[in-house]
Amino acid sequence: MTDVSQVAEPKTFQSSAVGDDIVLDNGPGKYRIGLIVLSNDYTVERDFMNMRPNDDVAIFTTRIANTPDCTVNSLRKMAPRIADATELLVPEGHLSTIAYACTSGSVVIGYDAISDHIKSVRPEATCITPITASLAALDTFGAQKLAVLTPYVDEVNAVIADYLQTAGKQVCAFSSFRIEDNEDMAALTGEAIFQAALKSDRADADALFISCTAIRAVEVVDRIEQALGKPVVTANQAMFWQALRAAGCDASVEGYGKLLRQF
Repeated sequence: MTDVSQVAEPKTFQSSAVGDDIVLDNGPGKYRIGLIVLSNDYTVERDFMNMRPNDDVAIFTTRIANTPDCTVNSLRKMAPRIADATELLVPEGHLSTIAYACTSGSVVIGYDAISDHIKSVRPEATCITPITASLAALDTFGAQKLAVLTPYVDEVNAVIADYLQTAGKQVCAFSSFRIEDNEDMAALTGEAIFQAALKSDRADADALFISCTAIRAVEVVDRIEQALGKPVVTANQAMFWQALRAAGCDASVEGYGKLLRQF
């Protein structure tokens, strides 16, 4: 048995210093975008990473609890969780913008309420929502008459249509996959969205608006624009565009529609 009294005192550990002449920068990302993603969303993070024009743009993501179904009631329940989710976004770091990634949720909860929740934690960050970003994008194109495509059930579609009309847009056609389950929304293929977009358009529409951050519309937005010969605005595309520009990045992005390429 070891006699504790005989154990030698441990030597103080000392490493070799290597940082005497090292110069620090501000860390990864000149343009830093915070992203609040629904817990059951498969699409937004991938879309944002794919649309980055260069490595100067850094995306930092957190998740917010959400139910499997997309209904007005379930969307409303997310509101009190927004501040808690925001607190997890690199708490000691600077963020230029923070985007709440739910189109229908941003309509149901309202921009002002979402912004208040986010700014209660990060007052310096510009708040972005997909519906307000989409309206800004549509205004950039001068689009007043809209064809609209969504994945939602009609309870949610009615709220979207009313919001667009209250914002001064004329909805000349409204089409939907009528899906309630978020998993099924994520399972919609790019080809399915492309074909639905062709059916949803109308000759008198100035633009096509594709709602919902959960569906993979970004990957086919260029194809849809070429086929229709008019601007196409999708939720994730518009949200990223506005977040990018608000952060101060004016780089052109190819492959994701006229919005990111020219504005």
